[in-house]
Amino acid sequence: MHQTHLRTDIQHALNGFADGELYKNATHLLNVLGYQSQRTLNRTENTVAAFLEDFDRHKRMNRQKALLHEWHTADFLFQLTAAEITQHTQETIVFHEDEGVDDTIYYSYLFLAIKLKGDVYSRTALASIAREINKCYAMPALLIFQHGHALTFAIINRRPSQRDGDRDVLEKVTLIKDIDIVNPHRAHLDILAELSLDALYQQHGFTSFLELHQAWQQTLDTSELNRRFFKEIADWYFWAVSQVTFPFTSVGTVSNRAVHNATCVIRLITRLIFVWFLKEKGLVPHTLFDEDNIAALLRDVDPQESTYYKAILQNLFFATLNQEMNTPEKPNNRKFRGEGRQHYNITSLYRYKRYFRDPEAALRLFETIPFLNGGLFECLDKPAPDDAKTILRIDGFSDRDDNPLSVPNELFFSEPQAVNLNAVYDTKNSRYTVRGLIHILNRYKFTIAENTPIEQEVALDPELLGQVFENLLAAYNPETDTTARKQTGSFYTPREVVNYMVDESLIAYLQNALAGRSDFPIATSDSTVIGTKLRHLLSYNDEPHQFTDTETQQLINAIDTLKILDPACGSGAFPMGILHKLVFLLSKLDPRNAQWRQRQIDRVQNTITEAEKIDDSVIRESTIDELEGEIENINEAFERNELDYGRKLYLIENCIYGVDIQPIATQIAKLRFFISLIVEQKIDDTRENRGVRPLPNLETKFVAANTLLDIEKPEQMLLRNPEIDSKETALAEVRRRHFTARTPRTKERYRKQDADLRAEISAMLQRDGFPSETTEKIANWDPYDQNATADFFDPEWMFGITDGFDVVIGNPPYVRQEKIKRLKPTLKKRYTCYTGAADLYVYFYERGLQLLSPNGIHTFICSNSWLDVNYGAPLQKYLLDNTAGAVICHSEAEREFESADINTIVSILQNGTPDADSHIRFLTFKTFIGDPDIESRRERTRTYTELKQSGTRENKYAGDKWGGKYLRAPDIYWTLLEKGKDKLVRLGDVAEVRRGFTTGANEFFYLDAERIREWGIEAEFLKPVIKSPRECKSIRVDPSQLQFKLFMCHADRAVLADTAALDYIEWGESQGYHQRPSCRGRPRWWDLGQREMPSLSFNYLISSTARTLYTQNGCYTSDNFQEIHIDSDLTLPLCASLNSSLFQLMVNMAGRSNFGGGLLKIQTYEVSELLCLDPKTVAFENETIFASTAWEMLDPSDDRRALDAIIFDALRLTQGERDGVYEAVVNLVESRLRKARSLKGKG
Repeated sequence: MHQTHLRTDIQHALNGFADGELYKNATHLLNVLGYQSQRTLNRTENTVAAFLEDFDRHKRMNRQKALLHEWHTADFLFQLTAAEITQHTQETIVFHEDEGVDDTIYYSYLFLAIKLKGDVYSRTALASIAREINKCYAMPALLIFQHGHALTFAIINRRPSQRDGDRDVLEKVTLIKDIDIVNPHRAHLDILAELSLDALYQQHGFTSFLELHQAWQQTLDTSELNRRFFKEIADWYFWAVSQVTFPFTSVGTVSNRAVHNATCVIRLITRLIFVWFLKEKGLVPHTLFDEDNIAALLRDVDPQESTYYKAILQNLFFATLNQEMNTPEKPNNRKFRGEGRQHYNITSLYRYKRYFRDPEAALRLFETIPFLNGGLFECLDKPAPDDAKTILRIDGFSDRDDNPLSVPNELFFSEPQAVNLNAVYDTKNSRYTVRGLIHILNRYKFTIAENTPIEQEVALDPELLGQVFENLLAAYNPETDTTARKQTGSFYTPREVVNYMVDESLIAYLQNALAGRSDFPIATSDSTVIGTKLRHLLSYNDEPHQFTDTETQQLINAIDTLKILDPACGSGAFPMGILHKLVFLLSKLDPRNAQWRQRQIDRVQNTITEAEKIDDSVIRESTIDELEGEIENINEAFERNELDYGRKLYLIENCIYGVDIQPIATQIAKLRFFISLIVEQKIDDTRENRGVRPLPNLETKFVAANTLLDIEKPEQMLLRNPEIDSKETALAEVRRRHFTARTPRTKERYRKQDADLRAEISAMLQRDGFPSETTEKIANWDPYDQNATADFFDPEWMFGITDGFDVVIGNPPYVRQEKIKRLKPTLKKRYTCYTGAADLYVYFYERGLQLLSPNGIHTFICSNSWLDVNYGAPLQKYLLDNTAGAVICHSEAEREFESADINTIVSILQNGTPDADSHIRFLTFKTFIGDPDIESRRERTRTYTELKQSGTRENKYAGDKWGGKYLRAPDIYWTLLEKGKDKLVRLGDVAEVRRGFTTGANEFFYLDAERIREWGIEAEFLKPVIKSPRECKSIRVDPSQLQFKLFMCHADRAVLADTAALDYIEWGESQGYHQRPSCRGRPRWWDLGQREMPSLSFNYLISSTARTLYTQNGCYTSDNFQEIHIDSDLTLPLCASLNSSLFQLMVNMAGRSNFGGGLLKIQTYEVSELLCLDPKTVAFENETIFASTAWEMLDPSDDRRALDAIIFDALRLTQGERDGVYEAVVNLVESRLRKARSLKGKG
């Protein structure tokens, strides 16, 4: 059926639910989607009691969690089997009959319909009902809920239980929620159409119920939805950046107009999508985004005018959401500004009055929207620091005629139009289509509640903000712009990885709290009783927690005092992950918030006790009155909102912190926290501000700063001025009060006090010996300036934290060392881990550990390079010297970042002094990182002592292949080490390894036959050379078949007089080759230097098979190879050893697979470190075997096996061990290439 017709039929079927029986309506809708069956039950009643009698006689369902009191009717619709599918599709779809024995295979589906009594239900409530109903059946049950004028579909994923083979574990519930039966959203019609049997079959070609179930899951996968949305938003963004003009003043950190424009467009999208979520909550009327309504409201809606952005969106942002509502006491809070210079730069008043046909109608349109606070909608236009009469325009909220702001209406309401984005995406002749932003947003369904691992709505949730904006931010960042424009997903940590890292960090932290000691070794957390109970607590299950009352109180106290930092927070993936999990823990430990609320009251009571000591009676009474008002606010927060509101609010206030170098990134992180608070608020139109508590101010929770640079402090401060402590306490109190300040006037008062205290403290610190540069930075750092980035980070000054964070968690930026040249001198002074070749994330490791409390937990996801490369050695040593235990893990199966061509690891470190028991657990997951299935992972443990010994060369720690040996190495590797103790040697100990020629001017030095004929260069200056591995089909190289000769001339000009070689050199100079860096540094630019011709050469980049090429009389190579020099009598035995499958194993363990396409990259020093069979132990003379071209590792030929037999015999390997070598190499190669293929497939 054509999709348009199908959507029409679906809409009609949905409309039918307004009348008639649920059973008939639901069956008809499923029939429209292609699901039909006569397998049903002749039930006389559809009551709840009848349902329980028919399907839950064994009482598997938890009646309370199933919300039985909310059920009105319950209908069993039908059972769908292969026979029905084959019959009703006229055998178009035929399932395999003999599916074998497989616990994951489903043989049928059940469809049920439940009518609920109420109109509105949360995602959690509906998921809970679905999960309980599915407990009654051995096969999956799809549910259709009808509630009020809406439907919700619920589908559950299930897998076989590892403990009980006869039962399934019920996993994530996926919901298509709140489908309007009267006027269904276009996105809902699209989703249901995609779920039709015919559409699924065309897309996935399933032949079994398992494949049908997987097709459903893939269709409902929100990651695909997010990718589709991001592609539309990214295209719109690049189009918009070229169309808009924002006021520009070169101040602060932004000195580039293009970057400023890009930032402003991102801020626009941020604000608008936030408003879109508010619309989902019912706080903003949809008429503000209705094109017909806007045309009736505004005088001019010409596509090239900017009336919509100025009159509607700017007034919504700055004069509505950032201004208190009108009240009987203050009826004119919201109004248009006066004429002339009246209300000049008072940005909380409406502007553009002349744009409206009826200004009073506009005011009525805005009047029901509550005041939100929070800073997101503060207008950024502000007076210049040195001249209050001069306004620095950033947002351009001004109705002056000279306002340069231009954001054309067509950016919001344009119909699809072709635009040329080839230059942006580095493509040629590709076609791109964009539509107006409002039209884009209207095409998708949004949900204000973030999805969790156990429940997911098929809609765009607030997490997509992070995914969208981290990629957009990267797109204008000079360090990542080219990559970001071509990729979608490279810069955002996936939710599953965040969840794993958060869980492991909290387990390590809470273990210490419960164990009553702070040196609990992190590396043993899986095997302890406490660790097991904590894992049970953190898991999404229906069981009560396993802790005593005393332990429960300890855990709540530990959560309340927890301090967590993300040092490169981006858009807030980790802070949000932490928030969600802590809220979940509190809901289990303290379901009614009794202890959690009291903890917050106690905190204020303690402050009151301190305030009672104030000598000045006026100040004392005023302070106590304010604090007692805070207790009232605490009680109100808990009593008038959902249970999670009070949990979230005080976790945000006291526990979670973030830093990022980009101010716009911290804005997005704050935005996500705002949404998470709004979702828990209860709207009550009878109360002030519609019952909505204004959002907290998070300026001192998420700051824009350079995490890697601290401030200089005096080394010795034996006597600290106590007045400084007093002022810092006062500053902390001002910032605490600013957090909950609700009115612009109150916020401004606290900000003024903040600035005054900063100046006073700065002066005191300077008198105490602090450098003037430091005190100036302290005084000038303004946390409330949303456009500024501090060039330092100090947790005491910025967050009031003096004893470190309990957890530092994040995804440090992956910036190559070539991009940080200007930073290197500073980094060299500050970091023990410094090397000139180290990428930026290395310094985040050391800085993260510096920021921890004495036994804090450090959890990062980052590139795996430091485990195996030279520049990782100082970091390895730093960790061995400064941590008490560690876990390092990676996945064999997949890359954690969808489009990033980089392999990653997760590391969990405990700060502290190592002892004899300190060790690292290396975990390799066969599937995904964090897979709970013990069988799916491999573990190796090494003590710090063993690791130091293994990496020490000449009494100095020189680094070791931690990734190759302990993460990637299969078990057979350790068997080989044991059996080859006296026969396996470092290649560098038996041969010299050198990089091939780096000429600096390949166009000059490599000559093909045509150029040689053209110039007539003398043969004595031309030497055989292998330029590319593709020139060689076999291991044995025939120089006569090579494509190029190498220009090798060591003579000076006088000797070369009257030669063709000199003519060629002079031509090269006319082309400028002699000015190239490598050439310019030579005594004679054309002289590559004397070098012996090697007989063996090894590929620099490796796909599936690493070949060592053999040339009988020697042959030069390009820098695509490593030259291997050895005595001639050992050349053939070494060639045999280096082409064996045993050596393939060593290469695949040592090589770095971060290179594009899954290629292994292996440097010269790494080749020298590779283990190989000592050529002196190899009896091999048959070079004819090297003429074979069949050396592919993934399909071993007879020639390979014959060569391997010689090597295996020398080590006396059993047949099982020989097979183990082949299996291990194939697995390593396939895993590496599979990761690259999966990456390509997602891009």
